[in-house]
Amino acid sequence: MRTAVNRLLLGLTGLVLLAVGLAVLAGGLGHWPYGSAHDVLLSAAARRRYRGEDWWWPTVIGVLGVVVLVALWWLLAQFRDRRIRQIHVDGGDSGDGQGVVLRGRALENIVAAETESLPGVAHAHVALTTPRDAPTVRLLLALAPHADPGALLTELDTCVLERARASAGLPALPAEARLRAVSHRASRVS
Repeated sequence: MRTAVNRLLLGLTGLVLLAVGLAVLAGGLGHWPYGSAHDVLLSAAARRRYRGEDWWWPTVIGVLGVVVLVALWWLLAQFRDRRIRQIHVDGGDSGDGQGVVLRGRALENIVAAETESLPGVAHAHVALTTPRDAPTVRLLLALAPHADPGALLTELDTCVLERARASAGLPALPAEARLRAVSHRASRVS
């Protein structure tokens, strides 16, 4: 979701900056479409129109401040990735600190595949989120019309999540599951 929003905002920002840049370039080359090449973007009267108003400068500074804060929030959100890249799995009884590194994406794919094999699950999307020493599984499940949510959640907890917890060597693996129904067409009775 975040990547789609980023691409949309980046594309819109790029188009606006490109249009403004081309307009300024056209004006600098003497091809300004709104008058002669010596015209300015804002006339002296337009620049001085609101200068004497008490609301003008606080409004300008407030709007620019909000734009800067939103831009900073967006920039910081890009660096905050809550997905786990890898989990260190202990090597067992060797005691030498050796082990293996399990990719977070691999564990997500395995949990999603096992969840989709459960009866009543049409599609599953799984995300493994931080912290690294105690990750949390977030599941978005699309349920088929014949699904029994209670039995499905019990089987998900006792089979799929328990197996994932044991295979990753984690003491606990909390999960948050969001269920939604798959829309289907009504069957005709004749």
